[in-house]
Formats: sequence, C-alpha cells, structure tokens
Amino acid sequence: METMSIIEKLKKGDGRLSKSHRKIAAFISDQYDKAVFMTAARLGEVLDISESTVVRFATSLGYEGYPQMQKALKEIVRHRLTSAQRFEISVDMAPEDTVKAVLNTDMRNIRTTLQQLNEQVFMQVVETISSSRSIYVLGLRSAAPLSAFFGYYLHYIFDDVRVVNAINNDVFEIISRIGPEDTLIAISFPRYSSRTLESMRFANSRGAKVVALTDGPLSPLHDYSDLCLDAQTEMASFADSMAAPMSLVNALLAALGVQNQDRLNDSFEQLEEIWDKYRVYANRE
Repeated sequence: METMSIIEKLKKGDGRLSKSHRKIAAFISDQYDKAVFMTAARLGEVLDISESTVVRFATSLGYEGYPQMQKALKEIVRHRLTSAQRFEISVDMAPEDTVKAVLNTDMRNIRTTLQQLNEQVFMQVVETISSSRSIYVLGLRSAAPLSAFFGYYLHYIFDDVRVVNAINNDVFEIISRIGPEDTLIAISFPRYSSRTLESMRFANSRGAKVVALTDGPLSPLHDYSDLCLDAQTEMASFADSMAAPMSLVNALLAALGVQNQDRLNDSFEQLEEIWDKYRVYANRE
C-alpha cells in the first residue's frame, strides 16, 4: 500500500471505523508531518487514547503493526518537510533527551544502510569511478560538506577531481566540459536540490556516467543516474542526519584505495616529501 493512497483513504473516511480510529485517521490526515515521527504510545498520548488502539488502527489498514504504517508514511513525508516543520519536530524533545535521540537515530541509519546496501552496485560504482578520465563531485546546500570531504580524498587517488559546490562558480560553468569518459557523482537528500537534478540531466545529455548518492528509491536522483547508492537519513532534529551517507562515502574511499593502491602509494610517497619539506603538519618533537 503506497503512502499517498493511505492519506487519500483516511481523508475519504470509512464508516466502519470506530470513534477512536476516526480520531487517529483525522489526526494523521491533517498533521501527517507530525504523526509520522510519533511512536504509537506518543500518538495515543496526544489523542488521549491507548497505545493498543493505535496499533489496532494500523493493522486495520493492512499493516503488520504501527511501525510498518509509520515507515510507509515516512517514505513520502521526509522530502516534503519544510525547515519550519523540521524545527517543530526537534523542539518536541526535551533538551536532555536530544543527545541520545540523535546518536541513536544516527546508529539506526547506519545499520539500515548496511542492511539494504546492494554490494553489486557498490562495486560497479567503484569500477566506474576508477575508470573515469575526470570525476565531478556535486553536492549543494547541506550536501556540500559531503562532496568536499569526498573530493578531498579522491584527489589523493585520481589526477582530475573537481568538487562542484557552487560557492565560487555557477554549477554549469564547472561541469560544462563533462563528456562520455567522465563521471558525475551527485549527492542530494531531502529536500532535494533542483539544481542537482538539472546538473544530472545535463551530464546525461553529454554522455557522462552519473552516480547518485541519495536516501532511497523514491528519491528523484534515481531517475537521472546510471548507478545509485542509498543511505538512510532519518532525522531526529531540524538538521539532516549525514552519519550514514558519510559512512558510505568512507566505504567508497576505502574500496577505491584498495582498487587503485599502486596509484595511491605513488601519490603518498610524493606528498610525504612535500609535507616534510614545507612542514605542512606540526612536528611532535
């Protein structure tokens, strides 16, 4: 059952629903952006009904339980939340609960990403990047730090790596010469950057390979990529959770280092001489 059909069904109403179930249906229909982040117990508390009633409501819609219904709602809601809605969610937590909530969410995101990872696609991404003439790493807005980190370490392995973050130049000026021998790595999460999608379409038109790093199968980045890796970004606050995407980037870097170890060794030998000569790093003595 798809999420939008759930909301449409709830809005139409069902005469067979009990009074308590109609109460739940009305709340989810009108305030699904809040309901989707509530546990069954919390939703019951807000509506002054029992947790078991909330669970029975979920099963009445054909789900095994409340978590399954909540997951279905999350798939459509995440990329629709405005900044104000994200902030409203975060202030619903007590300050003393935030550190545990955020760190637990990050750990859960990493576990989910690992469980759902397609290892075959992962290795295809490694092969594609390794065989590229030029590598463009595109990350705008909240994805910019990820692209900068990824690009920084890719420079140790490959000769032509260009980080595209629209800080100093227009995006299309940077990728204007992209071609069939090149790869664009596009990174974007809810709310998805329209400029990123436009850049992916442009790269497609030039015959370049397009690799995407995003949050799931409903992401629009899937539509414009040759290969796509998903990382869970469920959030516990107004800020995007980038723990899983960063772990996935680290995994790619590790695999690329192994795949291109001779090239990486040569690079480090040259760099160590430069770093020592110009005292790039602090001397421990």
